[in-house]
Parts: sequence; structure tokens; C-alpha cells
Amino acid sequence: MLRHAILAVTVLLLPACASSMSGSAYERSQARTAYDVQMGIVEHIREVQIEGTKSGVGAVAGGAAGSVVGREAGSSPVGRAVGGIAGAVIGGVAGAAAEEGVTRQKGYEITVKLDSGRLLAVVQAADEEFRVGERVRIIQGGRGGTRVTH
Repeated sequence: MLRHAILAVTVLLLPACASSMSGSAYERSQARTAYDVQMGIVEHIREVQIEGTKSGVGAVAGGAAGSVVGREAGSSPVGRAVGGIAGAVIGGVAGAAAEEGVTRQKGYEITVKLDSGRLLAVVQAADEEFRVGERVRIIQGGRGGTRVTH
């Protein structure tokens, strides 16, 4: 029962570790910051995959859960110690993989021809639909990187 509770908490907390790659999400520190805005036309859209986070939180949580489960498997003090160590290693690897997998997301590489004639490609989360030929805004600057929006 305890191992199921630990696993459930780990899985629920992992997405909270990921920062948003959305074109419409801003961190608190990005508010009240001036950004440059340029206009352009979408030239090309390519679906991409944005890797998940690898912060170490998943490995730590998985290692802790694996250690608890591994200790339960041993019947002697030495067996519990070995089981705890093995469980921690296996749980850490599994937790790291789970963190990356849970926070991985679909994205778009959006190529925009700016009004100046310059081509610019931006990768962001696929949470907003764009079409080739559509007029869009490119927002750059501050600590917000670059984003494409309507």
C-alpha cells in the first residue's frame, strides 16, 4: 500500500516540475517587461517533439520509492539493505525516464517570413493552431525568448 502511495505522489508531482513551452504562457518574472513585436506570414509548419525535463526530481522520487519497495523484498537485515540499494538504483532510473516521458510534449517549428524579408523559425508547444499563409506576430525580447502568436 505504501509503495502505491509513493508512486502515485511521484507521478502526480512530475508534471509540476515542467515549465511551459506554450506561446501563450509567461513566467511571473516576465510580466511588466517590454517585448519587440514584428509581423510576418507563416511560411512552413513542421511538427516536432519537445523533450521532457530532466531536472533530477523524477530520479530522486523514483529512487526513494524504489528503496522502500526494495527493502520490503528482503527477509534479513543484509537482504533488506541490498534490496533497498538495488531498489533505489532501479527506481532512480525508472523515475528519471518517467519524468522525461511525462513532461515530453508535441510542438511546432513555425517558419515565418517577417515583413522585413527575413526568415525566422520558432519552436513552441503545439497548443495553438497556425496555417501556412496566415499573418502572425513574432514576440521577442525580455527573458521570454521568442514566440509566435495571432
